[in-house]
Amino acid sequence: MNKYKFQEIQTERLLLTHLNDADWATISYLRSDKEINQFIKRPNADTKEKALEFIAKIKSGIEQHSLYYWKITQNKFPEMIGSICLWNFSEDQKTAEIGYDLSLKYQKQGFMNESLQGVINFGFHTLNLNLIEAYTHKDNLGSRKLLERNGFVYIEGKKDTDNEDTVVYELKNR
Repeated sequence: MNKYKFQEIQTERLLLTHLNDADWATISYLRSDKEINQFIKRPNADTKEKALEFIAKIKSGIEQHSLYYWKITQNKFPEMIGSICLWNFSEDQKTAEIGYDLSLKYQKQGFMNESLQGVINFGFHTLNLNLIEAYTHKDNLGSRKLLERNGFVYIEGKKDTDNEDTVVYELKNR
């Protein structure tokens, strides 16, 4: 269990903050839209009930300090545009996996790059992680470029046993 409490992250244009029940419609969209999820194998949230169940699961994980999950908002607009998380911590709490998604309307504007940099900084400087891993589909070129632009290195030969189409990247704390 991680000993650090949830913290909001402020960047130049964004506020990464708590997810709440009012975000259910955006969660439903992000987890059910075919284009956003074309490279992701995960349960959808195509109903309000499923979205609220997902939100409850996230809130519980945050309370138990087993994950960090931020909704991404623009500084002056509280509307959720995406999410980013650190989860799947190693037993010694020195490695975590990062995951993210972003509304199609906000892609290709640098928002995920900015979010990723904020969460990497939090992971290395607040949580004292040694390593952050990212699992992405081999054909998700946008995600792969984002990771590489932020210093992540492709780990050839490392596989996700749950998905043969996934490639693994890692970023070591310098």
